[in-house]
Amino acid sequence: MEKKPRLKKSRYITGFDGLRTIGVIGVILYHLRPELFKGGYLGVPIFMVVSGYLITDLLLQEFDQNNRIDFKGFFIRRVKRLYPGLIAVLFATSAYITLFSQNLLHNLHMMVITNLAYVYNWWQIANGQSYFARFANGESPFTHLWTLSIEGQYYLVWPFIVLGLLMLVKNRSKIFNIVFILAVLSGIEMAVLQFMAKPNADPSRLYYGTDTRAFAILLGAALAFIWPSTKLKAKIQTKQRVLLDSIGIVSLIGMLIMVFTVDAQSSFLYLGGMFLFSLLTMINVAVVAHPGADFNRLLSNPVFTWVGKRSYGLYLYQFPVMIFWENQFRDIADHPVLYPVIEVLIIVLLSELSYRYIENPVAHFDFKQTGAYLKALVTPSAKMGARRWISYAMIVILAIGSVGLIKAPSVKTDAANTSALANHLKETKADKKKQAADLAAAKSSIAAAKKAKHDASASKSMSISQSKAIESKAKEHPVNQQYEKYGLTQVQLQKAQDVGLTAVGDSVMKDGEPILKELFPKAYIDAAVSRQMVQSIGIVQNYANTGALADNVLIGLGTNGPFTPEQLDQMMKIIGPERNVFWVNVRVPTRAWQNDVNGLLKASAGKYKNLTIIDWYGYSNPHNDWFYDDLVHPNPTGNPYYGTYIAKAILAKAK
Repeated sequence: MEKKPRLKKSRYITGFDGLRTIGVIGVILYHLRPELFKGGYLGVPIFMVVSGYLITDLLLQEFDQNNRIDFKGFFIRRVKRLYPGLIAVLFATSAYITLFSQNLLHNLHMMVITNLAYVYNWWQIANGQSYFARFANGESPFTHLWTLSIEGQYYLVWPFIVLGLLMLVKNRSKIFNIVFILAVLSGIEMAVLQFMAKPNADPSRLYYGTDTRAFAILLGAALAFIWPSTKLKAKIQTKQRVLLDSIGIVSLIGMLIMVFTVDAQSSFLYLGGMFLFSLLTMINVAVVAHPGADFNRLLSNPVFTWVGKRSYGLYLYQFPVMIFWENQFRDIADHPVLYPVIEVLIIVLLSELSYRYIENPVAHFDFKQTGAYLKALVTPSAKMGARRWISYAMIVILAIGSVGLIKAPSVKTDAANTSALANHLKETKADKKKQAADLAAAKSSIAAAKKAKHDASASKSMSISQSKAIESKAKEHPVNQQYEKYGLTQVQLQKAQDVGLTAVGDSVMKDGEPILKELFPKAYIDAAVSRQMVQSIGIVQNYANTGALADNVLIGLGTNGPFTPEQLDQMMKIIGPERNVFWVNVRVPTRAWQNDVNGLLKASAGKYKNLTIIDWYGYSNPHNDWFYDDLVHPNPTGNPYYGTYIAKAILAKAK
């Protein structure tokens, strides 16, 4: 049998370990503290660009040397490189869920199967899975694995495309143009879909889609056709070296600026921002790959090499560790530094064990020896060392995980949405027709109130008359008497019936919407699950533009993520100084940003005379019995306290 020729001149570019390190650290820090590392998710395009370049570069080396591409060898190497770690994390996570978190069994079998088939990202899109959702549905420990599916799809088809381009087009500059254009088209599709999306729509479809994320991989792949690593000269002129290093510095600075400033749900990201970041990464990859530049050396050190080699495992284990830790320890806001440090240590430990005992051994395992290996496992006298116990542990994990997969289909289809909280949120969700009617009524009420204010001569007598009418109604026709025991007088309850109020908030406000609506029947309440400040600014701007912003504005944001002083200033500017703004602070002990949000709101109270901070955190924090199991959303016991506490604050200053 003829021995297959081996590739020559292939060099290991250690600087890519540095880029992988930057990428994986960014992603982990984003998942741990998104309020501090708001663009850390951009570590994913770094992986994709590097992967696109390296895989294409190796394919081109093989074609140049052998005038063909060994597809079988390529796929075997990819399987041995990717599947061991993936199978380990899927079944270890499934085993944990089976033993300790059976509330997450819903769709577990489909998540595992689609991950193994590398179509998980499309399953997430088809099932409406949000990358940005919090609380209402249990967060999946597999959410982050969408990127592996995109790379898996790329590995499956790209070698054939490369061979086709080499055979048909031949000229590599032209091939670069073709692949680069494909990348641009992918970026344009993302921008067009974002432009056509409904205002403030969840961008998860764009975030997960292979078609809308392909540009990162394609940019790296395109580079390989005109920038082959083995044909770049190590000795270049000083001017060229300085130019390359300068380009590398500028591109890296641009990448880092975006990592620290671009929010994951900002329109800019999907209207070209992510493509720009991937383009900067492609430029940086080109500089790192060039042996004549200094960047490869700058990004090469023992720490980066260690992290870079284990970046796959670090990426795999991060989310399961975070989700399970946060489910177990609920006082995360009280330990914003300690807990993330512990989580990182656990992630690093699991990644090291996976790399040393699973990923690396299987990558170099001769599968022709499978029979002998299995025989040794059942032979106590066979000397296997740690491999024996690792194998036994994996068998147990696979068995327990399989039990969970078998059990998962029997879990009701809507099990993830049948918690008491989820049911309550569904019950409070108004249909579109009712929402439209409420908005129209609110606009009409606001217009009538404004017209009444113009009659200055009658304002004083009108006020006296209204006060007497309210007192009379309180005696003769009391309303909402069930809330008197929470500290509201009948006069206050009567006054609330005529208060104009526009409220914008997240799922906590959605949870309390029925009571708020009962107390303030003229209020228009726009609250939604997973809503954050970045979306809400546009919502409030639209209401201001269309005359739907009442003299009293209630804001309830910060549960799902922090916001900046600049964003708060922008919100206050839109609302304007003539309106009363009531901002409910947050009680979210399971998230590190709780204290940051509340601290910012407290500091802003003195800055704006029309801003009143409703200290829901201080009022409710001693009462865990007021909340559902997530310790964030008020339950039927806590909801009346939530609604009446807000009502007292509004009625004290309402116009």
